[in-house]
Amino acid sequence: MTVREQSEMLELSMLSQYACPSIRTRGRRVPEKRCDIRMDFQRDRDRILHCNAFRRLKHKTQVFLAPMGDHYRTRLTHTLEVAQIARTIARGLRLNEDLTEAIALGHDLGHTPFGHSGEYVLNELCPHGFRHYLQSIRVVDYIEDGGRGLNLTYEVRNGIACHTKGKAATLEGRVVKLSDKVAYINHDIEDAIRAGILQERELPFNCLHILGRSKSQRITTIIRSVIEHSTDQPDIQMADDVAQAHGILRNFMFEQVYTNPLAKTQETKAKNLVRFLYEYFLQHPDKLPELYQEIARDHSLERGVCDYIAGMSDSYAVMLFQELFVPRHWDSPAYS
Repeated sequence: MTVREQSEMLELSMLSQYACPSIRTRGRRVPEKRCDIRMDFQRDRDRILHCNAFRRLKHKTQVFLAPMGDHYRTRLTHTLEVAQIARTIARGLRLNEDLTEAIALGHDLGHTPFGHSGEYVLNELCPHGFRHYLQSIRVVDYIEDGGRGLNLTYEVRNGIACHTKGKAATLEGRVVKLSDKVAYINHDIEDAIRAGILQERELPFNCLHILGRSKSQRITTIIRSVIEHSTDQPDIQMADDVAQAHGILRNFMFEQVYTNPLAKTQETKAKNLVRFLYEYFLQHPDKLPELYQEIARDHSLERGVCDYIAGMSDSYAVMLFQELFVPRHWDSPAYS
């Protein structure tokens, strides 16, 4: 037996009856020779971890645009926190940790520069609309690896596509969807307090009484509740009082932070920047990189421009805008 085959047998003996073992994957869009060491979901995780779109997440906004501080979350640190929470739940429920981690690491690959501000503008401008969770699928199917895609398994792609809306086909995918909400609500509280937009005493007491006062306590309470109420169940759930408290806390964050003018001071500028870039490349398609020119030829110009802009980091979008629209100083010859 190969190392992979031994791992698959071990996985079958350890996982819950409701888990998705690697050996039962529905496969890849393009069949390929299997690795003799790594199981299929391991390979998917590694492909995501090493792809360009994953690295660009370190310079993409989570909530605060261009924060001047090392400790604010970016889209990358958010992704890693989602993966940590999801793996803890998966281990507690004896689900497939490799599948869970692959979905978690890939779930936000399609996010735009400037967070949901960029997503809003592209959805407004693009004739086909724009949703970051669907764009994440485009990234792994068509854009990465020079347009060849990563050729991920069905289960990973399904979990990525359903992490915001819909119900994933696997419990691992549903765990990531929940972990995404748990991660961003709790780490955004911490960032909002650091930014002076929120004070801890303003958090709804009834939620803290149930979930806990600190970020660690709240996440632990939710994880424990999910494990206790989902073990030997064909779905992911938690205690009613914990779910209600988490929902109230989420609504509180949308009212007090996500729509707070102080947190959105640069939002109008960011939206205008995305609009300018979109309109520029519609008028100058020859300026698109070759990959996106190919997408424009095979699909539509709007699709190619959208894919290009969506993949940009905040810093690259700003640099490109400056290069295209901000005049440079004339480099005059030195005085003799």
